[in-house]
Amino acid sequence: MDICVKWLDYYPVGQVLFLRFFIGFIPIFFIIPKDKIFSFYKTSRPGLHAFRAISGALAIIALFLGLRELPLADVVSLTFGGPIFVTIASIFFLSEKVGIKRWSAVFIGFLGMLLIVQPAFIDVNYYYITPIVFCIFFACVAISVRSLSKTEANYTIAFYFTLLCTLLGLGTIFFTDWIMPTFIDFVLFFVLGLCGSVANLLLTQSYRLAEASLVTPIKYLSLVFAIIFGYFIWSEVPKILTLLGASLVIASSLIIFMRENKLKKQIVTPRT
Repeated sequence: MDICVKWLDYYPVGQVLFLRFFIGFIPIFFIIPKDKIFSFYKTSRPGLHAFRAISGALAIIALFLGLRELPLADVVSLTFGGPIFVTIASIFFLSEKVGIKRWSAVFIGFLGMLLIVQPAFIDVNYYYITPIVFCIFFACVAISVRSLSKTEANYTIAFYFTLLCTLLGLGTIFFTDWIMPTFIDFVLFFVLGLCGSVANLLLTQSYRLAEASLVTPIKYLSLVFAIIFGYFIWSEVPKILTLLGASLVIASSLIIFMRENKLKKQIVTPRT
């Protein structure tokens, strides 16, 4: 998904947002039970669904902007910081008690993020803020999903998020010049939508079937792929500080995930 977003950077962000989520409806409808096909959208918690959807939309827009303007490995590394902000948000919104282990993980994670964004202080590249904005709104998503998942099905939560992002993207057609995609670009948009939606559903299911301590380390292979594709497609060579910072952020996230798994809390997926 990230590669397609970066590749299609000559299309307006709103158009990319629309096609990503409009196509992303397809996998969601396939997982709706047949007996719920006419009632899957019903909910008694519309306010929290709206909060989750708006937070998710702002997070994904920030992610898309970052992918267009920054090295792929830098963006992927910074998004690993999501659990750090979730830990902080859980203190203020859920009144959770956080011990020395998770506070240490937060400190290590922020140190790693500072190393990754170090080029921003030299070249004054404000786009390094966008993955951090993603992490902040991701924390809002995680907090709301923790609450929604107690009463709502995964497909209902995904439906409202996808619907809002689709409408937001569609709304930009009135003030930006959309471009008619070529056949190749349409294929990329189709891959973008399916990958984004299917990956999120698969990751959610993986946390249901396996321990988070087993699933989470595999997730960080995405950085390896980001480095490989970034090098061969855009000739991006990750800096030593980026790799060092990414290692600290990953270590921080692993500590948080393992601690939450030990406490038997619900593990929230690392992407919206």
